[in-house]
Amino acid sequence: MSSEPALTPADLAGYIDHTLLKPEASEADILTLCSEAVQHGFKSVCVNPIWVKTATKALRGSGVLTCAVAGFPLGATPTDVKVFEARGATLDGADEVDMVINIAAARANERGALVEDIQAVAEAVHGSSSILKVIIETSLLSHAQKVLACEAAVEAGADFVKTSTGFNGGGATVEDVALMRATVGPDIGVKASGGVRTADDARAMIAAGATRIGASSGVAIVTGASAAAGGY
Repeated sequence: MSSEPALTPADLAGYIDHTLLKPEASEADILTLCSEAVQHGFKSVCVNPIWVKTATKALRGSGVLTCAVAGFPLGATPTDVKVFEARGATLDGADEVDMVINIAAARANERGALVEDIQAVAEAVHGSSSILKVIIETSLLSHAQKVLACEAAVEAGADFVKTSTGFNGGGATVEDVALMRATVGPDIGVKASGGVRTADDARAMIAAGATRIGASSGVAIVTGASAAAGGY
């Protein structure tokens, strides 16, 4: 048994990307998300591209980052479209971009296609000095395909690998996070997302190797309140 003290709610807050990616989210919802992020000291808010300007303005001076998604939630858009979307998000103020890989390529073991897709987006994102996280959608991949996707992300210059969109079934598991950490090594971030709803969930993911937590239940995680079922 570890003798290290458990992470406190305040410690956990610094890992959390406070997330709202529902298509029906309103401006008022996004402003509430940003207010909560500032109040609790979350790492970032993660929103759809149309809300990046709103979030960036609301968070200005707070130290909370703005994260946008690209190719979300399916990853089944051409690379140049993902590049356009990611670059547009950074121009609107996104500090980070979470892109979805070409899942079909991962399932077909097409490493070259994966690397090309990710690398093009990485170059666009890094051109704005922003961070790229790569969503591999673990629930749709075999063990070997998860390893392949993580290796491709590292080769392509990604800053993080991420478990899930939260929209395609499944979510983060301790086993997947540990596999991803073992595959990418110590220098690449690992983001656990999908189904992380309690402080204990978050601590388990961090113990397995996660350096970021994506959750719509961030407030519940740091306060102990009940999280809504079915959230990101």
